[in-house]
Parts: sequence; C-alpha cells; structure tokens
Amino acid sequence: MDPKNPLIQFLPFLVIFGIFYLLLIMPMRKRQKKHQELLSKLTKGDRVITNGGIFGTVVEVDADVLTLRIGEPKVDIKVARSAVAGLAKDAATVDLSASEPK
Repeated sequence: MDPKNPLIQFLPFLVIFGIFYLLLIMPMRKRQKKHQELLSKLTKGDRVITNGGIFGTVVEVDADVLTLRIGEPKVDIKVARSAVAGLAKDAATVDLSASEPK
C-alpha cells in the first residue's frame, strides 16, 4: 500500500475555505469598507440613523464624535461616529407620532 499524497488529503479543506471566503468573508469586507467610507464622509447637514434607531441631523463633526439634532427645540446629542448605522434618506417620511391602538 502506498501512502497518499498529503496535498491531496488537504485539498478538500482548501476548497471549503475558498468557498467560505467567496461567500462570506469577501462580501462582509466589502460592506465593512463601504460603511467605513460612509462614516469618514459624514458632514454637517447629513440625515443619519444610529445603531440604536435614533434619527437625527448632523450639526457638528469632531474626530470621533458627532453632534446630532434629534428634535426641533434644539435637542442635541453627542454620539460616537461608529454608532451611526447609515444615512437616513427616508427619515423625513417616518411617522414618529404616537398612534392610538385600534
């Protein structure tokens, strides 16, 4: 009986890792890069939504801290830049008023 080539025995693991990389890791890295780019380009006046679900308008930009205006009588909060989930292009159409149960 001749010993099998170790490379041939290791080949299925390489194929599985390749498929795993193509289907999971690569898209996740693209998404992460796009999100980092969005965070770096935030400017005053952008409408954003935080990871906590708070809609606001950026009124001040510091290095790692953003000041968001979340209410009309100048209700401002400071959040970490990394807490921004994305732009809220449709935030103006969201009904934030309390609704009565039907």
